Parts: sequence; structure tokens; C-alpha cells
Amino acid sequence: MEKETEIISQIFIDGFEQEEEDFQLLDSKYAEELQFQEALMASIITSQISTTSTQMTTTTNTIQASLQPEPLAVMINTPSCESSGSQTTFCEICVEIKQSDEMFTTESCNHCYCCECISKHVSTKVHDSAKVVITCPGVNCKSVLGIDACREVIPKEVVEVWEEALCEELIAESDRFYCPYKDCSALLLNDCEEEVVVVEAECPVCHRLFCAQCCVPWHSGAECEEFRRLNEDERGREDLMVLELAKDNKWSRCPRCKFYVERTQGCPHIICRCSYQFCYGCESEWTDTHGGCTRD
Repeated sequence: MEKETEIISQIFIDGFEQEEEDFQLLDSKYAEELQFQEALMASIITSQISTTSTQMTTTTNTIQASLQPEPLAVMINTPSCESSGSQTTFCEICVEIKQSDEMFTTESCNHCYCCECISKHVSTKVHDSAKVVITCPGVNCKSVLGIDACREVIPKEVVEVWEEALCEELIAESDRFYCPYKDCSALLLNDCEEEVVVVEAECPVCHRLFCAQCCVPWHSGAECEEFRRLNEDERGREDLMVLELAKDNKWSRCPRCKFYVERTQGCPHIICRCSYQFCYGCESEWTDTHGGCTRD
């Protein structure tokens, strides 16, 4: 019995040792396989990272290339008078395509403008500055636009003003003057001889009298020299009427405050309301030595 027990124990020990050896063998193989799998996974991950990095680099380069602005091919065409079609032309002012019969051309330059733009250009120059010589609206263009060439494209009233300016240009500045009435201002010609002095004259347009020497509306009751001594605010029609009335009544005027004074009696020594003292006869300042005035 004991012998059998020993045999069984030996068999169990041998089996256990065999299993331990087998287990160690399996554990070693498992460790090798595990290391192989880890190496394989590391290789795969490295390959994927490399591929992803390459793709990202390519994508970044593509994005950068797409973000860089491509050079624009700008074609600047100088507008010509004739467009692709022979029936339309190009206006260099309003930058619109117009029909050929709507265009204005000059013989002195090659600029092309529509009749509407030329009409506005000429009208502005004539009304604003009454210019006689009107040049082409082209930049730095010195070509002159003639009135005959523009007559059909500008309004009639503009033509009249332009013609009047041309006529004035033919008259020497020393021989021309204008009607002094603001609602007339007609151009007048001085055709009198040098030795002839014309004072009172009549405007042939508005038929009102004016002084040809002072170039003002007729100053009735005041000589030219006396009128010129008056201030600008004293030359009105009502002021001249008061001046004439003062002459008729022999009123005197204070040299300081310009107030009219009438002496009823007494000496010519006048003390004005402004405290200024003057002579009633000659209107000069009164002094202790003043006397012998011939005016009464």
C-alpha cells in the first residue's frame, strides 16, 4: 500500500513538473508572440503617422498655394472713338456707349464726346466765367471749340451769351462800359471824341439816364465832384433827394455826424447835437479865429 502511494505521488510530482515545464514553454512562446505583436503594431503606427504627416504636409502646401493670390491679368484698353460696331461710339466723359449720330467730334483733336456732355461743358464755361475761348474737355488738351461747331448742340440762350462775349472781346476795354442799372447791365460803347465830356447819358436798352463820368444812375441835384465825396451808403436815390432838398433850403451838414442843420437866425457858429462846432456857411470846424466866411 505504501509502495502504491509512493508510485502515485511520484506520478503526480512528475506530472506537475511536466505541466510546469509546459507552462514555462507556453509562457515563453506567448511572450515572444506578444513582443512580435507589439513590434508589428509599433511598425504599423509609425507607418500611419508618417503617411498622415505626409498627407498633412501636402494638404498644407495645397492650402497655402490656394491662399496665395494669383496675379491678375489686367488689360487696360484706351477707349477709342469707334467701338467694335460701326454704329456705336464711346464717350470719354460719361463713359457710355452712344450712337454715332449722338457724338460730337472736332477737327482739331481726336477726342470723342457725346453731344450732351459737350453741351454741359460749354454751358458751364460760358455762364460761370463768360469765357470766349473754350477748350476741349480732354485732360491737358489745348484744342479750341468753335462756336459754329457747337451751335447745334448747345441751347440757344448759351449761344447768345457766347456771341455777346465774343462781341465784347472785339471792343477795346477803354472804349466799353456797362449800364449802371443792375437789371440792365447792357454793353455800351464810348464813341465820343476825347475833347467831348459827356455827363448825362441815356441807356439805349432800358432808356434810363445815368452819369457817364461817374458810371452810376443819374445823380440829380449833385455835381459829379460832390457825388464822389459821398459815402457809398449815401448815394441812393432817396439820399440824393434829401441832398437836393438841403440845397434848396440852404441847409448845412455837420462834418462829423453828417446830420443836416437848419439855421433860423443868429450867427454862423453852430453847436451840433454831437457837440461838434462848425461854421454854418463853409461847414469847417469853428475856431476862435474863424471869421470872414463868405458863405451865409
